[in-house]
Amino acid sequence: MNVNSNGYTYGFATILVVLVAVILSSLAMGLKPFQQANITKEKKQNILQSIGLEVDRDQAEAQFPDFIKGQYVIKDGQVVSEDAEAAFNINMAKAIKVATADREVPLYIAEKDGSKYYIIPLRGKGLWGPIWGFLSLESDGKTVFGATFGHKGETPGLGAEITTPMFVDQFKGKTLDEADFTINVVKPGKGMNPNSDVDGISGGTITSVGVNDMIKDCLNSYKGLENI
Repeated sequence: MNVNSNGYTYGFATILVVLVAVILSSLAMGLKPFQQANITKEKKQNILQSIGLEVDRDQAEAQFPDFIKGQYVIKDGQVVSEDAEAAFNINMAKAIKVATADREVPLYIAEKDGSKYYIIPLRGKGLWGPIWGFLSLESDGKTVFGATFGHKGETPGLGAEITTPMFVDQFKGKTLDEADFTINVVKPGKGMNPNSDVDGISGGTITSVGVNDMIKDCLNSYKGLENI
């Protein structure tokens, strides 16, 4: 075999590329269950954080059933399923692409210190990519108890500030606007209703608008839902 020939070089390169591809594919397949497990734990962690429980991912996995007492599938303000697994596994990125009246979304019922909370998942679009979060309501179904937000690529110091206590803590105690069933994120200092308006991020207008639209869009699915 002529190791200096072009055929040898191309053949060797092809074999090497195929071998590396097989190895990477095998690694990806092997790691997928662990990645999915971490995603599940992080989701449970964020759900619990919305009711003020600061736990790490492993603690969240263990404590989730202690606080989450019900998981429902909601469609157009009505419970269509009480299957906890089906509710938890709903992909919100896909759900929000469906018309509000037709989309199926999850609702989590939590109990903490003798009080009941409704936890609603949120999903929307920021400046550079998806944004998401969870909003917890008190037993009256309209007073915000807590909130968490996340993002994929918002600008540090600007849109990324939606994850900070400075922004998140504003939501606690706010009441859903009776007309629109939402919390309004407005330009700082421009709020007209202190009960349902929170200040957006200075310099992060597009992300703030994204959070506002996300909350309004996602809460629409629960409008008219009777107490569970």
